[in-house]
Amino acid sequence: MSRLRHQGFTILELLLAMGIFLIICAAMFELLDLSQRRYSTETQLSSAYQEARYAMDQITRDFNVSGFPPPGVFTTVPTLKPWLYAVGPVAWSPNYPNTDCQIGVNCATPGDYDLIIETHLSTDTTDSNVSWIWYHLDPATNTLYREVVAKTAGDPATTVAGGNTAVPLLSNVVNNPGATFIAQVQAQYPSMYASGSPPIFQYMCDTPTGTLPCTSPLAAGYNTPRNIRDVMITLIVSTPQRDLQTQQIKLVELNGRGHRLNPTS
Repeated sequence: MSRLRHQGFTILELLLAMGIFLIICAAMFELLDLSQRRYSTETQLSSAYQEARYAMDQITRDFNVSGFPPPGVFTTVPTLKPWLYAVGPVAWSPNYPNTDCQIGVNCATPGDYDLIIETHLSTDTTDSNVSWIWYHLDPATNTLYREVVAKTAGDPATTVAGGNTAVPLLSNVVNNPGATFIAQVQAQYPSMYASGSPPIFQYMCDTPTGTLPCTSPLAAGYNTPRNIRDVMITLIVSTPQRDLQTQQIKLVELNGRGHRLNPTS
């Protein structure tokens, strides 16, 4: 009578099988980690884009209705109650509302990172007061703020700065981030910041020959806040964290335009 001989695996075979299994598991976990890192980076980029898009929409909506109501809608301009009308599409400093400053020459505001829109915002028919909408970039935190204050007879820049009601509109705005950050970005993207820190706001003024950049020599004499027709907006936003895989800085850049529809007189 013959006996069947049952043989098991040798220790060497078991160790070999376990080694192959561990190699496969390590490869799977590496792929999973890589996928998670890519997902995190893409999520941050998408979030930065959406937040920048929202901020862009808010700024353009505000500027599109700037300068309302203009002095021309009144039979007699209520100069003793300046909060009832808009002197122009944007407020300025210094010398508001008497003598216009010159954009790019002696305006403290409007500036590259500072804009005070002047318009009537309230949908309440019993509220006829004009508001100042202040957009300004805080270089210490790279945060773009929006603040709405009631127009007064005082200096716009002083009034909005003392309002203490500013709310963050967009974080991680790196239009004017400082030399260290610019050097890091240019190491990755040499064409970025090639002309220095890009302004958030650039202005186009009405002239007899058409709409021109307010800082152009051809716009001399018309480069005043009352003549602003368009605001060109550039938002450069970084993700909160670097790319987890490459450790590179990730940026989103959006460009838009606000176009004033209301007349200035």
